[in-house]
Amino acid sequence: MAFKYPGGKEYRGNRLNAARQPMAADYANRGMTLEEDLNATNEYYRERGIAVIHKKPTPVQIVRVDYPKRSAAVIKEAYFRQASTTDYNGVYRGKYIDFEAKETKNKTAFPLKNFHAHQIRHMAQVMAHGGICFAILRFSLLNETYLLDASHLIARWNEQEAGGRKSIPKREIEQYGHYIPLGYQPRIDYISVVEKVYFTV
Repeated sequence: MAFKYPGGKEYRGNRLNAARQPMAADYANRGMTLEEDLNATNEYYRERGIAVIHKKPTPVQIVRVDYPKRSAAVIKEAYFRQASTTDYNGVYRGKYIDFEAKETKNKTAFPLKNFHAHQIRHMAQVMAHGGICFAILRFSLLNETYLLDASHLIARWNEQEAGGRKSIPKREIEQYGHYIPLGYQPRIDYISVVEKVYFTV
């Protein structure tokens, strides 16, 4: 099925549901994508009253449908109605939480091409209004996940726009970001990192 952005540009592959990559042996995350891990984590948080975080739905306009059988319909072409902002939002301890989740196969740096200008603008707007905003980044082949504050991501994006490098070195993410160890329940306990980074005085 062909999905297209507003304006007609073809959407190539899902940011989070791309072909699954082999991961290091880890009982908690074997074969799971970042999106699946985060969805399970958010369900864990909601069920236990820890936080209310949801994946934002993406509005889609269906334009072509085939009916190979009378009882079945197959969507052949669709458009995103509008550019998406970030993947997840909600509330924790009275504060608005907003974040984007991305994966890369790269082992040494996180390519900035995984983000879009409208997402960066949205993050800046959230921060300007006092919201907590960050990116959760996974190096899928290394099975390592980090939380990186949006301010650092925005700074690197602006440097790229001015002709700087087009990726964030992994060593920089290790230095300025926060490693999130993989677990069983929750799978990616990013709220414990949020508590430490944004709520501890």
